[in-house]
Amino acid sequence: MKEDTAVLNVEIRRPRAEDINELNHFFRTVIKDTFNKEGIGDKLEDLETEIQAKKNYLSSDLKSNGKERYFLLALDGEKIIGTIEYGAASDLICKCTSNALKEIHEVGTVFVHPAFQRMGIGNVLLKKIIETLHSKRIEEFCLDSGYVSAQKIWKKKFGDPAYLLENYWGEGYHHMIWRIKVRV
Repeated sequence: MKEDTAVLNVEIRRPRAEDINELNHFFRTVIKDTFNKEGIGDKLEDLETEIQAKKNYLSSDLKSNGKERYFLLALDGEKIIGTIEYGAASDLICKCTSNALKEIHEVGTVFVHPAFQRMGIGNVLLKKIIETLHSKRIEEFCLDSGYVSAQKIWKKKFGDPAYLLENYWGEGYHHMIWRIKVRV
């Protein structure tokens, strides 16, 4: 039987300083699981780089009170089960688009704990971050992915990417970047 968020007691809120340790553990769990599912679990240096980038984004959010990076968390009771954030377009996005998206906000760190995937939590987080962008009068955003599983989801939601970088991560591992208008 397919579960959905109606079965869970999902709360969406901003991160707090006391969430740091749990979030760092959450990032490691989700990224390691994703790397293994993608067949790249042996790329330990890339895995550590990805985890550190997410820790840095979280730190930027907490230090700037959401001005540099803006996270939202999904919780089931007291357990963090999902994250999403937005901020300045990453260096990777800027490089891959010749700075065409430099002034566009990037939505990223769309993570759902492996035990809670395919329950609609990512959709709830995406809806909330789009509402947040809309309330701040941000009219468009970009997002990117090098993960095949995530690319399938984003293609289904947003259509073909604006940028397709074939074999960017190696033979058969493409990188995709979408440019999306904010609609609520």
